[in-house]
Amino acid sequence: MSKNHLYPFSIPAGRRFDLACLGRLAVDLYAQQYGSRLEDATSFSKYLGGSSANIAFGAARLGLRAAMVSRVGDEQMGRFLIESLQREGCNTSQVQIDPDRLTALVLLGLKDRDTFPLLFYRENCADMALDAAAIDASFIADCRALLITGTHLSTQGVLAASRFALEHAARNGVLRVLDIDYRPVLWGLTKRGEGANRFVADASVTHRLQAMLPQFDLLIGTEEEFLIAGGVPNDLMASLRAVRAVTPAAMVVKLGALGCCFIPDAVPERIEDATTVRGERVEVLNVLGAGDAFAAGLMTGLLRGMPFEQAARLANACGAIVVSRHGCSDAMPTPAEIDHWMAGDRLPKVDADAGLAHLHRTTVARHAWPSLAVLAFDHRAQFLELAQQAGCDEARLHELKRLLVTVVERVEASHALQGRVGVLIDGTYGVDALAAATGRGWWVGRPVERPLSRPLRFDGTASVASQFVHWPAEHVVKCLVYYHPDDASSLRVEQEEQLRTLWEATRASGHELLLEIIPPRDSLPAADGTISRDEAVLRTISRLYNLGFKPEWWKLAPLHPSAWDSLAELIAQRDPACRGVVILGLNEPMEYLVKSFAGATNPVVKGFMVGRTLWADASLRWLKGELDDEGLVSDVARKFSLLVEAWGDSRAPAVTGAPAPLQVTA
Repeated sequence: MSKNHLYPFSIPAGRRFDLACLGRLAVDLYAQQYGSRLEDATSFSKYLGGSSANIAFGAARLGLRAAMVSRVGDEQMGRFLIESLQREGCNTSQVQIDPDRLTALVLLGLKDRDTFPLLFYRENCADMALDAAAIDASFIADCRALLITGTHLSTQGVLAASRFALEHAARNGVLRVLDIDYRPVLWGLTKRGEGANRFVADASVTHRLQAMLPQFDLLIGTEEEFLIAGGVPNDLMASLRAVRAVTPAAMVVKLGALGCCFIPDAVPERIEDATTVRGERVEVLNVLGAGDAFAAGLMTGLLRGMPFEQAARLANACGAIVVSRHGCSDAMPTPAEIDHWMAGDRLPKVDADAGLAHLHRTTVARHAWPSLAVLAFDHRAQFLELAQQAGCDEARLHELKRLLVTVVERVEASHALQGRVGVLIDGTYGVDALAAATGRGWWVGRPVERPLSRPLRFDGTASVASQFVHWPAEHVVKCLVYYHPDDASSLRVEQEEQLRTLWEATRASGHELLLEIIPPRDSLPAADGTISRDEAVLRTISRLYNLGFKPEWWKLAPLHPSAWDSLAELIAQRDPACRGVVILGLNEPMEYLVKSFAGATNPVVKGFMVGRTLWADASLRWLKGELDDEGLVSDVARKFSLLVEAWGDSRAPAVTGAPAPLQVTA
């Protein structure tokens, strides 16, 4: 295979995978308190971690066909890592499952701009038991590049696995890459609490590295990492020449904020004489993971045939974005973020770039919701009123809402709604129902507004952000606001300030936001309010976009077809990443809702979230003892099924001789 005209190595084409990464696969637990010692940290955020895994994750996010070669425990953390990789499109067929060892953990802190304490929990961990015999040689042969990180050269077991993979990569012309990734603590050279130490000179490590360097085509490392590879402390150029003496591999030297340089052949007299691409100017929050992001960007550029300068600019951009964010893997940029960055419309303080932040939320891999059929029973005041009408203890409402989860289970199964069904449930009477609905692939929303409040108030707290710390990440924040654009300015501003608080809280917590907009009837001049309501809704949404709010979802009462089209155009202009709109019920008759579906054919409308129309009558009868559990479930499931079918019919193409429209009875 001939050398690439851009590089002194070959990169094969026509393989199933672009890049396989072999090495550490662990859970990172990042302290959420900035400026705190790790001893004083009180809460942590969980991310996929490990240098090799971060690179595979980042490359997959950038669009490469990436794969991971590693090992995890047969437990919750191992499954978390596999699911995280798969969500990014990274192949995990070569991630071995260890029946005895636990998945590795790392605790990390952010003390200041230069101090990032790390504590590795890797005693006999799963990824250090990577089994060479379980690696599929044909899999390695079907890759364009294999990247190994230095930790997996540090013990005999993982060294054997790395050698096996390298041998089959060499036989099949796979580009072999070493990210030196020197962690002295993982070579047993420091106390366990000194994980942040990036350099300890050690002749035995240098000897072991140099024994392996000839098996690689490309070496990536920081200045300190080339010092350990070359074995000449405090002399980078001498170390680079020592590396060159044992391997012809091309070298990429990372220079931190100064950028990186490329040494494809002879080592120059000075590092400044090497081909150099300057780094990006940003404010640093966390340097951890920046090198992994750099490697992901560099490999993406190289495997897409970019010249070094272009690939290095991509790599530097990835590293610059990640150093400004919390975490490593989740901080990795998407192609849309890179396009935004390369366009030059960016801020040195990356976290202050609202456009980049919105792209990061909306262009990462997310669960797709092509359509939604949601049973809404987040009501609190209405359920309490039903209990009072029935003369029963309101404690029975908890059991009632748990039965409504059973309704959704039944309709999901009977109508094949997997991935298209959901619930809206409150945390007042629906705590048990929420727990039952969470973690099963449903869309799950829960309200934050105080029922019937105008101006908007949050339920149970003046600090809505404090709630979200305890919410599962999959829960969508739902907020109903009674808003009209012609409200008195004092009322309008007060409500907008509350929405600002909510908006910022969801951006910080990562939860999606659904805004339910209902113009108050007393603000609508017409008797039926229909046309005026459509206009009020469109003006309200335009106003909220002007204020910078871009919720993932809108929940609205049925609009006229022309209004749906106008809304779709508005959303396309202001937030193309919006998930869409769902129709609310407002306790309207079934016939009205079915008719409204037929007029809501614009693709921006994704489904419906209906409540009282479906369960009000049956719930009252159940509370009175006139219906048993099965009677309640059957009655509500029948009505929910009718709406599901009506929604499907409204989306089906017209067919000559089709059956008569569905006749709906309450």
